Amino acid sequence: MRYVLLILPLLLSVTACQSAYYSAMEKVGVHKRDILVDRVEEAQQSQQDAQQQFKSALEQFSTLIKFDGGDLQRVYEATDSEYQACSAAAEDVSKRINSIEAVAEALFDEWQDELDQYSNAKLKQDSATKLASTRRQYNSLLKTMRRAEQSMQPVLASLKDNTLYLKHNLNAKAIGALQGEFNSVQKDINRLIADMNNAIAQSEQFVATLKQ
Repeated sequence: MRYVLLILPLLLSVTACQSAYYSAMEKVGVHKRDILVDRVEEAQQSQQDAQQQFKSALEQFSTLIKFDGGDLQRVYEATDSEYQACSAAAEDVSKRINSIEAVAEALFDEWQDELDQYSNAKLKQDSATKLASTRRQYNSLLKTMRRAEQSMQPVLASLKDNTLYLKHNLNAKAIGALQGEFNSVQKDINRLIADMNNAIAQSEQFVATLKQ
């Protein structure tokens, strides 16, 4: 209970800041719908960037397990760098999805409240139907995005494990021990890419709906 009391003012402050931001943007002609479109498109780009980064990490992993002499410390540093970049890419994807959620809920709440302002019953019904349809499409998109987000976690865990193991075992024997991990990581990354492609495709459809 104490934790709730401590965090509640912070949550209220964040909500107030978001409301102020939306109000300021509306004054210059940028509405919540426009912001949502921008954030969905930014999330698309973030997911595409993450796909490329995880592919790069897989290529580095492939180079690692084929190591046949040279500077193993340098190979470890390159492997660790790829893991850190993947971690940052995953964090950015999560941040983008969270930003979509924030403005989407604000948009739907506003849309719902404004239904009571109609005097024309037909227009009100049409708007309510469009709201319900858009919300369903959004919920499906969000679920797909979250699935793609979660598919990054097993890859990150594997990359971290491999990097940590190599850090403390810089020898050919360690390389041999990691060779068996490659197929599993490759499978997880392929699943991740497929999930993200699905999310990106749904995003494009959702943006097209919002622009109608």
